[in-house]
Amino acid sequence: MVSKEKYEGKDIHLCVVCGFGYKEKEYAQKCEDFCKAHNSCSMEITVHAVKRS
Repeated sequence: MVSKEKYEGKDIHLCVVCGFGYKEKEYAQKCEDFCKAHNSCSMEITVHAVKRS
């Protein structure tokens, strides 16, 4: 379940597994799904992160 928080004055969506934050909820959900399935992050997804864990 993707969460939401303020980061540098803007709303971002967080992957609750790894903590990476994204402007778009879709990327956060893709990240979370990948993290849960593979127990690691996808570089193709995390390149879109605006907040690193």
